[in-house]
Amino acid sequence: MTSYANLSGKSGVSTYEIYDNAILIEFRHGAKYIYDYDIPGEPEVEEMKRLAVQGSGLMTFINKNVRKRFALKL
Repeated sequence: MTSYANLSGKSGVSTYEIYDNAILIEFRHGAKYIYDYDIPGEPEVEEMKRLAVQGSGLMTFINKNVRKRFALKL
């Protein structure tokens, strides 16, 4: 897993791992979620990947656009 840069210092995201058609996100409270091309969809997952690498905006994007639409909670 890659540490999320958290450039704002306020994100709830801790780490992430990028796959071809999915992203795994671990939140600070320890929960891990997989988001994939089926749920919430390819456009959302690709944006989440971009924001994860950028280190900024991922939590805001999840809260505003994805919410509870995840493929799997680990």
